[in-house]
Amino acid sequence: MTLQRNSLLAIIILAASVLVLPMTAKSQILNEKTKKKIHVGLGMFTDIYMNVPSGLKTRTINQGFTALVAYRVPFGKSNFGFGIGLQVSIHNLYGNFLFKSYTDSTTMTKINDTVGYKRSKLVMPYIELPIEFQFVTKYKFALGLGFKVGYMLPAHTKYVGDEYQADLQPERDQVRIKYRNVKNLDRFAYGPTLRIGYKWFNLFGYYQLSTIFQKGKGPDIYPITVGFMIRPF
Repeated sequence: MTLQRNSLLAIIILAASVLVLPMTAKSQILNEKTKKKIHVGLGMFTDIYMNVPSGLKTRTINQGFTALVAYRVPFGKSNFGFGIGLQVSIHNLYGNFLFKSYTDSTTMTKINDTVGYKRSKLVMPYIELPIEFQFVTKYKFALGLGFKVGYMLPAHTKYVGDEYQADLQPERDQVRIKYRNVKNLDRFAYGPTLRIGYKWFNLFGYYQLSTIFQKGKGPDIYPITVGFMIRPF
């Protein structure tokens, strides 16, 4: 089973286990007041990548998945509050390029136009700590301004298409290549977040201030994330 499938399975198990908890009428772990402060969400998003090297193209939709468990602390009886949580996100960078890693640098090399391929991508799973200042009305309209810090779990690249030689010339066979030793990645990611929601449905955005690769050791590429999340509790 691939890393991405394992990560998706972990997200589903995590979310399902927490979703079931508030539904248990005779829960001995959480009282009713505490339950109302717990929020669980599942969402999808796309990344818009900035500073892509000249001559390279990313896919229009770089779909990703996220799961969140958060705890809300209201400020007295006001509409304002503070939230903190634990989040898992899987980001994908699709494009017409391959990554070449060296000890002190990583480059993005364009795939030759004569090479037929279905996909070439970099998969980046993160475990994240989001914090958020919230405004929630009695009509269940919510606005959140926050910041999150993430740590990148083991990443990998995946290529599906024609087998190619070192000079990117195609051969006859179709191959699936997964490469786990992508070097010079910046393991820490951080940036501001914005969320607008009504009842269960939320739209969110994330502007990553850090780059995917370490400064001076790879392209200065970074994502702007937009997506939606369902938060039933």
